[in-house]
Amino acid sequence: MENYNNSFSKINNLNCIDLSNPDIHHSVSLLKQACLDCGFFYVINHGMSEEFMDEVFAQSKQFFELPISEKMKLLRNEKHRGYTPILDELLDPEHQLQGDYKEGYYIGVEVPEDDPEADKPFYGPNVWPAPDLLPGWRQTMEKYHEQALEVARSVAKIIALALDLDADFFTKPEMLGKPIATLRLLYYEGQVSDPSKGIYGAGAHSDYGLITLLATDDVVGLQICKDKDAKPQVWEDVPPVKGAFIVNLGDMLERWSNCVFKSTLHRVIGNGQRRYSIAYFVEPSHECLVECLPTCKSETNPPKFPPVRCDTYLSQRYKDTHTDLSTYK
Repeated sequence: MENYNNSFSKINNLNCIDLSNPDIHHSVSLLKQACLDCGFFYVINHGMSEEFMDEVFAQSKQFFELPISEKMKLLRNEKHRGYTPILDELLDPEHQLQGDYKEGYYIGVEVPEDDPEADKPFYGPNVWPAPDLLPGWRQTMEKYHEQALEVARSVAKIIALALDLDADFFTKPEMLGKPIATLRLLYYEGQVSDPSKGIYGAGAHSDYGLITLLATDDVVGLQICKDKDAKPQVWEDVPPVKGAFIVNLGDMLERWSNCVFKSTLHRVIGNGQRRYSIAYFVEPSHECLVECLPTCKSETNPPKFPPVRCDTYLSQRYKDTHTDLSTYK
């Protein structure tokens, strides 16, 4: 993405944050505008090379092309690590006839089984394909997980400044020092969505955590709804941009900011083409208390949500949207 200069501030009507821009005030202003408007923006010049991102997409494709029998050997466990089959996730039960027409693969923070930290609900060993089945696959995904977290920390600093907090507010040890950061490879097999029949690539939802970094291939499908309370809802396409991350705000940030910054409804509409994307969900540490920020409340604007622990909140959201594992036995 190096061909974009620092004055480049919009792509496809979404604000574009250039992480190589030395003018932090400009970035804060653009991000704040994006967060107040729709909760989605692009991030470019983020330090991850296009060649490496292409390699991650190629290896993701290799996994999803495996026979279903091989993939089911790697079925997700109770810690949400591993493979999720088609229809495993139901994000919008009010409008969806069945689950999402997508496959996925969860990779979290790698914590050895004998580590006391592995007792936490979102920590533990990952589920990996055998090295002889997909050589180098684990190393590629671990490198992506590591690099994406650095991008997330850079974005979190700009968000903190946009909320009139210290730049390191979200990157402190108790926040993103030991985060719950989850990489999810996604594959939409080419199903044509039909909202009138309740068939979606991914049903309408908002993400659960702080922010999500999404990398996509060149196939359209992602749509956002800026006003979830509008009747009828208006959906807009978010076109893919080579080498950029599409970043959106999660529900925890909405709680933290007392709805100053809102998480935005989004969905995936399949058009018959196969589509690959890579989502990186960024949440703070298990013990982190998500409560109204001092800069986002006043006597006339008291906190709208009670404080909640990050792991409690996340566990409930995952339980609400995923098929009970016992049904696969």
